[in-house]
Amino acid sequence: MVKHVIFDTDPGIDDAIALSILLNAEEVEVDLITTVGGNVAWEKTARNALKLLHFFDRQIPVAAGNKGPLLTAFSDASEVHGESGMDGYDFPEVSLDELVEGHAVLAMRDCLLAAEEPMTIVAVGPQTNMALLLTMFPEVREKIAELIIMGGSFTRGNKHVMDEFNIGTDPEAAQIVFNAPIKKTMVGLDIGYIATIGVAEAEELAQVNETGRMVYGMLKAYRSQERDGELAMYDPTAVAYLLQPDMFKTVDCNVEVELGSSLTYGQTVVDLDHKTDRPVNCTVPTWIDRDRFKAWFKDSIRACR
Repeated sequence: MVKHVIFDTDPGIDDAIALSILLNAEEVEVDLITTVGGNVAWEKTARNALKLLHFFDRQIPVAAGNKGPLLTAFSDASEVHGESGMDGYDFPEVSLDELVEGHAVLAMRDCLLAAEEPMTIVAVGPQTNMALLLTMFPEVREKIAELIIMGGSFTRGNKHVMDEFNIGTDPEAAQIVFNAPIKKTMVGLDIGYIATIGVAEAEELAQVNETGRMVYGMLKAYRSQERDGELAMYDPTAVAYLLQPDMFKTVDCNVEVELGSSLTYGQTVVDLDHKTDRPVNCTVPTWIDRDRFKAWFKDSIRACR
C-alpha cells in the first residue's frame, strides 16, 4: 500500500538529497511539500524545493511556511550548505510565484483533512510549522499516521554543545511537537553519524545519472562534519526510516526539550533507560545498519533520473 506523505523541509543539501530519494520512491506518494526558514532563509528554502521539483519534472504543491522560530532570533546554517543552500550544482532559476498561496500550515491542514486515510509527515527542518499546525488545528491530529522528525540527539549537539541544529533553531516549537498526542519518531544526529557516504562513493554515483552528478556536486560543497572521508547523511535517514524501518534499532521513551538553561537550551533530553516517570511520547532510533544504509542510498540514487 502506497503511503501518502507531506514533506516539511528547509533545503539544505542533505534535505535536497532526502527529497530526491523520496520523490523517486515507488512506496510513497508525496502530496505536499512545505518549507520553513532553517538551513537558509525562507525565500531560499522555498526556491530550493521548487528547483528540485523542476529537476525531476514533478508537479507537487509547495507552500512556504514560517520565516523563523516562534520566539527566538533566526540564524541559518549557510556556512554548511552554502549561500544558496544547495551549492555545488547549477539549478535553473525558479519563481516564487509558483508557490501555493497562503501559509504552509494552512496547506498542511487542508491536505490532511482532505485525505481519505491518515498521512505520514516527514519533517526534516525546524519544527516551527509543525508546532503551529498542531496548536492551531488540533483536529488534524487524528489524520496524522506518524510524524518522522530528523532532529535532536541522545548524546551531544552540532549547533551548540548540546543542541542539534533543527531542534536548537526553535526549541519552543520542538517541545510543543514532542508533547503533542500523535505518533512520533525522532531520527537524531547520532544516526547521521553512523549513516555516512564517502565523497568517493558519491563520485561513483556521478557516473550513473544526472541525480548522481547533482548529489556529488552538492556533497563536494557540503561543509558538514567529515569523519574519515565520510559525510553524515542526516535527513536521508528520516526517509530511510520511512521506507525501511527494519534497518534501525529503536527505543520507545520520553523526549523533552530543555528550555530553561542557558548552557543546554535546545537539548533533547532522551530518557532511553526510563530513569524518570515521564510518559513515553516518542520512538527513538539508537542504531542503523550502516552497510544496509549505504547500499540503500546508492540504489535509491540509481533509481532516479
